[in-house]
Amino acid sequence: MKFSDTLSFALGSLRGSPTRTLLMMLAMSIGVAAVVVLTALGEGARRYVINQFSSLGTNLVIVLPGRTETAGIGPGMLSGQTPRDITLDDADALLRSTAIKRIAPLTVGSATLSLDALNREVVVLGSTASLLAVRHMDIGIGRFLPPGDIHESASVCVLGNKIKQELFGNAQAVGQWVRLGERRFRVIGIMASQGESMGLNTDEIVIVPVASAHQLFNTAGLFRVLIEAKSRDVIEQAKRDAEEIMLQRHNNEKDVTVITQDAVLQTFDRILTALTMAVGGIAAISLAVAGVLVMNVMLIAVAQRVKEIGLLKALGAPGGQIRNLFFAEAVLLSGIGSLAGLALGYAGSMIIGQIYPSLPVSPPWWAVLAACGTALGTGILFSVWPARRAARLDPVTALSGR
Repeated sequence: MKFSDTLSFALGSLRGSPTRTLLMMLAMSIGVAAVVVLTALGEGARRYVINQFSSLGTNLVIVLPGRTETAGIGPGMLSGQTPRDITLDDADALLRSTAIKRIAPLTVGSATLSLDALNREVVVLGSTASLLAVRHMDIGIGRFLPPGDIHESASVCVLGNKIKQELFGNAQAVGQWVRLGERRFRVIGIMASQGESMGLNTDEIVIVPVASAHQLFNTAGLFRVLIEAKSRDVIEQAKRDAEEIMLQRHNNEKDVTVITQDAVLQTFDRILTALTMAVGGIAAISLAVAGVLVMNVMLIAVAQRVKEIGLLKALGAPGGQIRNLFFAEAVLLSGIGSLAGLALGYAGSMIIGQIYPSLPVSPPWWAVLAACGTALGTGILFSVWPARRAARLDPVTALSGR
């Protein structure tokens, strides 16, 4: 029997039982669609995190107060001590490293922003003029924080785009005075709209000089220090230099944590890739269930088509040809079900992408190939037993319908 005849015979058998065929294809398509959608979500989460970290800047090294140990407990915490603050002098000393291009010390707090009768609670970010370059932020109107001594306090501020719209609307904001907490600040610039990055919406913050923020919040410690290395090749050197400088300034006590952007990205990438593969594997279990359904339904088909099989064998069809007929049916069921599942999966991914536009939902190529391969593999594998059973039927007994 030619390949075209085998295919035509298998198609005829599937058309002869449309309900059974539809149910088996539905089972396969749901399994493939589940794998595609779930892995698309996992891949979207991985890309989102990578994009968020990339938006922080390039060649980035971050210094945080406190030492992160394996057990998650910093030294001194058991005795009730708190980590030593990172001061402005500590941050300024980091510039001694030849691998460090610029630094941006950060202090974060909240305060009430007031203009006449309008009041709003805002996140206040204290930093320096270098923040704009380190974080790759853009100024929309006016200018950013003035350069100069980081210890110098100035009553100036830069508003996020949304804050400006809420307070001033379409009116001119640059040059106006606002009250932040108990102090008055003159607006010198408006940030360009950039949205949320790593949980901080730059459209809803107020940026002031770091020394002014320390006075506003009555503190001397920094939230963290952002360091931009001179090039990608010297990132590790910048990290080592930062650790050494902080060690010297803190009396040889390792009480800060220095991390690189690449290290954090690699960690999240490994975690989220493993998570994507795990959820894809869980979804693939449904394909195994669909394979069992194919086997059960094809066993029933063998029982219902005993006379037909007996007639084929009586006409001289060998056992191998009978097996090929059932294999062809399984391949068609699995193949069409896989294509329908891919269409459903991509449609579901597009819908999720429309609902959550910030999440770059896209199924990875390996998941698509694995889903289709698993669907075809399970369909063929679970058709082996029914096919062998049909091939072993005695033609005389089969023709008698027993």
